[in-house]
Amino acid sequence: MKKRWKRVLVALPVLAVVGIGAYVWLNRSDPADGSAPTLAGAPASSDPIARGEYLAKAADCIACHVTPGGKPYAGGLAFKLPFGTIYSSNITPDPDTGIGRYTDDEFVRAVRDGIRRDGKRLYPAFPYTSYTEMSRADVLAIKAYLFTLPKVNQPNRENDIGFPFNQRWAMGFWNAAFFRSHRFEPDAGRSEAWNRGAYLAGALAHCGECHTPRNIGFAMSNGSLLAGETVNGWRAWNITSDATHGIGAWSDEQLAQYLSTGHADGKGTAGGPMAEAVDHSFQYLTADDVSALVTWLRTVPAKEGKDPVVVDANAPGIRAASDLLPGKDPAAEALGGQLFAGACASCHQWNGPGRQTPQASLAGIRGVNDPSGANVVGIILQGVSMRVRDQDVYMPAFAQTFNDAEVAALANYVVHHFGGKTGTVTPAEVAKRRAQ
Repeated sequence: MKKRWKRVLVALPVLAVVGIGAYVWLNRSDPADGSAPTLAGAPASSDPIARGEYLAKAADCIACHVTPGGKPYAGGLAFKLPFGTIYSSNITPDPDTGIGRYTDDEFVRAVRDGIRRDGKRLYPAFPYTSYTEMSRADVLAIKAYLFTLPKVNQPNRENDIGFPFNQRWAMGFWNAAFFRSHRFEPDAGRSEAWNRGAYLAGALAHCGECHTPRNIGFAMSNGSLLAGETVNGWRAWNITSDATHGIGAWSDEQLAQYLSTGHADGKGTAGGPMAEAVDHSFQYLTADDVSALVTWLRTVPAKEGKDPVVVDANAPGIRAASDLLPGKDPAAEALGGQLFAGACASCHQWNGPGRQTPQASLAGIRGVNDPSGANVVGIILQGVSMRVRDQDVYMPAFAQTFNDAEVAALANYVVHHFGGKTGTVTPAEVAKRRAQ
């Protein structure tokens, strides 16, 4: 027994040393500056600040660092997670509450390794897990642009998360398990356009952060890259090359149209976080860069994803209806149909082509074919407001107009009429979405 305890006592320091070594090794930072494909909209020869502005838009920085009605890049946006609420930080050049005192090295470390100026770790709600692939030159171009913005003295809001998740040092263990500091590596066997698209989607636009399922540790399940996930109640759809459940059946033109305008005829209309991405980011990409992104998307391995949606672009309700009348649909006389007639039909029309703008089209989009009605509920509550190519795209929010039971009835009717599915939205689920 004594010999056994002696072995244990000898082994413990060894295990501690091995554990510490593994922790340090797994948290090591890649010292490489990295190189990046040259984006059509941000050539190396361009003005550094203009180049940084284009890269910041490609990375969609403002979407997370502004609140409704707030000052751009001043932070404060809430990220409601299962373990609490995290608030984005002020990234204006204010020296006291923003990033004004960050050196180049400190800024690069924060963006690519998730470690801020004071040495404390950032939470991966800030997507350093994707930005780690960015080249040093691109990160510093973004910094140069951010430092030209107005200084906003706005203190960062304290996160509202409980123990143990409020212990930033513990993020080191999460990083050891789920994060690897690394730079983008081009694939020599692929075209220049493919590599440019891969860099845009991964290092900059961080598409996977929303569209990839999460594992038990809330890290991306990269074996199911872009197979779809639900984020704050919104379904970020499967955008793999699967022809039924992803975007494999979309044409190149439809994909480019959707990314650039938030709408593809007969395929989809952006709402919620995707509408914000189009509003703040994708519409500003050059046609060549959008084309490169499409080239890369075409090669993402097909996955069915969880809770797959099969789209019926010509559902019975659509076939039976005209622009002005719902056709012989008994459900049109129930609460949901009556609400649609009073608040929605004048813009969307009963057969779904949309009236004032193509974005109002409901025929053939995944949201109305999803029995859960997740995105339909979100849009009813929140509405849509974005400006695309000098055109305002607007739908009013009905959160203050309809109660939970009415929103549920309306959403279920839309799913029934335009998707031919039985909607499963309940008033309780609507109440939960209001809270989000």
